[in-house]
Amino acid sequence: MANRGWWEPAVLQRRYMNTAESKAHALQRRLVSFAAEIVQLSAKLPRTAQAGHMAKQVLRSGTAAAANYGEARGAESRSDFVHKLRIVLKELNETGIWLELIIATSLLPQDKSTRLVAENEELCRIIAASIKTAGGFDRS
Repeated sequence: MANRGWWEPAVLQRRYMNTAESKAHALQRRLVSFAAEIVQLSAKLPRTAQAGHMAKQVLRSGTAAAANYGEARGAESRSDFVHKLRIVLKELNETGIWLELIIATSLLPQDKSTRLVAENEELCRIIAASIKTAGGFDRS
């Protein structure tokens, strides 16, 4: 494989992009991918009143997390940032409950949703750690 030139976008991005910015962007991409998988999952649920209710709820909360994280990245202050991250965490927690309910009611095979549950839990841990780092769990 030939050496990459310093002018290539991938090389420039690694060399000059702020690490915090690249982590934030990577997390945003991950949340968007998660939201896309939630959209696909909701489309696979049966066409019953009960499943339709759960599909709408998981779709709303699962996609809201990505949008709210985008809002958090544009926060006007640290307290605004923390507040918006808390909203992201709330949406992810709600998504986790809906995913558990979908599994518990056997609306989808567990193997199709287990990976989503694991990703949701990991995203919750990442957002909670970000809130803690930003001083958001300090209520003294």
